[in-house]
Amino acid sequence: MIRNEIEQRERAMLHPLATRSDSSQGRSIAEEPDPIRTCFMVDRDRVIHSKSFRRLKHKTQVFIAPPGDHYRTRLTHTLEVNQIAKTIGAGLNLNLDLIEAIALAHDVGHTPFAHAGEQILDELVSGHFRHNENSIRVLTRVEQHKDRSGLNLSEEVLDGVLHHSGYGENVSAATLEGQVIRLSDKIAYVQHDIDDSIRAGLLVLEQIPREYREILGDTLSKRIATLVTDTIHYSRRLLEEGSGFSVEPSPEIEKALLGLREFMFENVYRGSVCLAERRRAMFIIEQLFGYYMKHPGRMSMLYQQIADEEGVEAAVVDYISGMSDDYCIAVFEDIYIPHSHVPFPSTLKEEI
Repeated sequence: MIRNEIEQRERAMLHPLATRSDSSQGRSIAEEPDPIRTCFMVDRDRVIHSKSFRRLKHKTQVFIAPPGDHYRTRLTHTLEVNQIAKTIGAGLNLNLDLIEAIALAHDVGHTPFAHAGEQILDELVSGHFRHNENSIRVLTRVEQHKDRSGLNLSEEVLDGVLHHSGYGENVSAATLEGQVIRLSDKIAYVQHDIDDSIRAGLLVLEQIPREYREILGDTLSKRIATLVTDTIHYSRRLLEEGSGFSVEPSPEIEKALLGLREFMFENVYRGSVCLAERRRAMFIIEQLFGYYMKHPGRMSMLYQQIADEEGVEAAVVDYISGMSDDYCIAVFEDIYIPHSHVPFPSTLKEEI
């Protein structure tokens, strides 16, 4: 089989600490292997063809409903993470199919309106809401595949998705490929959010602290290139020396990345423009949450089934968190904005 040839190449060519497809921990439900694709190639394809992946094109990255076509969305962010991660993975001789599967799946659990949606759902639910955990929920329960719940992805993919979020936490992905995604996510969003903020007129390049520009570069491409190149060289050295099982940039470069991230929180993410957008977005989600908690029968059949099996709150969270920004606004308008049923005057016979 062709798949066997691909798996043999992996065994012969990948780094000793890379994840081999034929050594995967498998799926929760056993399946016959594909004759051509490895398990991680199958996972990648299932994610790409999922509805939750397609909805990312209309989900906010940072700015809600920005004017123009050049601002990032959650989908373009996902593609940038994938590109950065595959470059790092190639430099470290890791499993690129696993990297791509995790990258494409990592944000399918993000809410409409980005972190504003995540924050308000976290406040509304009885437990807590985290987008990385919700991505697992989407991949294992909400998405449907072969007439059953979930995409039945490999354990390594789910582990990488779960551990992609956060910085400085003790828990990291079990695979080097998953660790690549965690770092690539930070590289991508910090750098492209700077680019979008400059485009929006919220930042000028000179506002970025000089020390970070001198270390990382004064353009988007230079900063990404510095971070990617440094990560490859530093991680290769760590792996060759047996100094640890990790993918990370050198201390100086990591300090600059963390500094830029904090700079963006202070000047953009918590800034007045984003704050005003967040308040309006959170209001919409809060109203929809209350409405569907009272009227679960107004949700589509899948979510009514989840309500019957797991409770109304779980279904409402699944339903709202899966909405795109546009759909969320449209539903809110349909429920709460008055609509006249009187024909428009031009359709009426003129009075004599």
